Parts: sequence; structure tokens; C-alpha cells
Amino acid sequence: MSPSYRTRQRILIVDDAMTNVMSLEELLRPDYEVMYATDSEQGLDACRTLQPDLVLLDVVMPGIDGFEVCARLKRDPETRDIPVVFVTARSDIADETRGLEAGAIDFITKPFSPPIVRARVRNHLELARQRTLLSMHAFVDGLTGVANRRKFEEALESEWRRCARQETPLGLIMGDVDLFKLYNDNYGHPAGDACLKGVADALARNLNRGGDLIARYGGEEFVCLLPETDLDGVRATATRLVAAVGELAIPHFKSAVSNSVTISLGGTSAVPRPDFTAFDLVRSADDLLFRAKKEGRNRALVEAFSAEQAKA
Repeated sequence: MSPSYRTRQRILIVDDAMTNVMSLEELLRPDYEVMYATDSEQGLDACRTLQPDLVLLDVVMPGIDGFEVCARLKRDPETRDIPVVFVTARSDIADETRGLEAGAIDFITKPFSPPIVRARVRNHLELARQRTLLSMHAFVDGLTGVANRRKFEEALESEWRRCARQETPLGLIMGDVDLFKLYNDNYGHPAGDACLKGVADALARNLNRGGDLIARYGGEEFVCLLPETDLDGVRATATRLVAAVGELAIPHFKSAVSNSVTISLGGTSAVPRPDFTAFDLVRSADDLLFRAKKEGRNRALVEAFSAEQAKA
């Protein structure tokens, strides 16, 4: 779940000493959702899967130390934005410098003062919340309110890696509002803007899962990213989206397809592999969209992904 949709902010404690974990957990649980990991590898995995809002990280741990854990988190695009605070008995200038260079935002010294811990955690979480809000605005299409192309491309990269690790399919649908230039020419640009807003809302309402993403790709083009969705799932979603736009019944009397606004879609799905890229998947869906428009528009054309065809 995205941090912006949680009712309570999430803190991950990474420390091999359970006494430290229990002390921090008791202190913070009344106000936050608190989880913990007791070794470095668990901590790295937990950051990727749980996406905490803040990590409280010990420095001295068996195997990989906290400095290296922090550095790895900051190198990974999936975890680099998670703020890290070191909680450690090591507080000399060299250690603090090394921690900050690894990407940490603060140090809390053991033995810690509960009021200081609460205050620093509260302040860092508020800063993180504000950064998230700013980031959300940077990734939202100003006209339609759905994600923009920049957000889609970032999500595509992230979901591609995740689905590759888990060997699960990634579905993708490209869409184009049919004959939209004629709509704009006939009804005017304010009506065109309202039409795109309506279409975007209909598409968003008909994606069933929290991990699915609808984005405006450009102009009258939209794209849907469907993690862990096979070809049958893509086909069912695309069919539903075509129907949802038709049910808006937005008049379009200049259209050669229908008296109301319609959409054409091309969709595919693949389990990511090293021999093709995420943008090969995009190219394949876009080719299918082109064919759907040539075959009469107001339809979804969904076919199995072919790496050879995508690269042709």
C-alpha cells in the first residue's frame, strides 16, 4: 500500500538486539504502525515489501552493518526515498559523517531519551509526508487528475523489476479516445477538456485493484499498468474499460464510429525476462492499439506478447 493511503504512518525498526526493538516499539506503537527486523537482510527485504515511512536502523549488526544497509537502500530505486535514522551507541564525528554520506538523515544516540525519540520521529515523518505530497503533485496530470506519463514510466520500471523477481505477469493497456480531434473541432477545447476528464474518471473507476495504475500518456492517450495480471485479466479489464467509456454517452456526432465518445485499446501481458524490456511491452500494446483503430475503433484488441514482434 502506498504511504499516502495509510491511516497510520509505518516505522520499521532494524536492530539485532530485541531489548532495543521492544523499547522502541513500546514507545512508538501508540502513534504509529511499528514493525521490526532483527538482521540486515530481513531489513532490506522488509523495506522493499513493506515500504515503511521511516526506518530506525542500528549500526552494529552481524554480517552487513547499518552503514551498508543504508547505502543499499539508497541505491535501490524502490527504497531510495525511505528516510533512514540511525539509532546507535556510536556517536563520534567519523561515524556520523559516514552515516550521512550513506544517506541517513539523522542520528539518535543510545541510550536514547524517549521524548527526544518521539520528537525526532514525529518531525522526520512530517517532513516525509510533505515530500510525499509534493511528489504526488509532480506525478499527477493537471487536467484529468490521474497519473501523468512521468509517474507511469516510474511505476513501469518499478513493477517490471518486481514482477521479474517474483516471476509474475505484468499487464499493460494502451488507449486512445476515438477521433478526438473531430470532437475538439466540433465542440471546442473546453468541452474537449471536460470529455478527457470524464474518460479518465471512467477508466480509473473501473480498475479493480489498488496496485493498478491509470495514467494520461499524452493528448487523448491513456495507459493502464496492471501488475500480476495475465492475458485473461488484461482482456477482461480492457473489455470493461471500453464499455465504461461508452456508458458515459458523451455526444460525438462527428464521429464515424458512434454518436457518442468511444475508446480503442490495445493490451498485452508478459512475465519480464532479460531478452526484452519494459518498453518492448509498451511498444507491443501500442501496436495492438493501432490495429484496433484500423479494424474499426471502439474495441479492445488483446493478444499475447511477442518479444520478436515488439522489436520488429
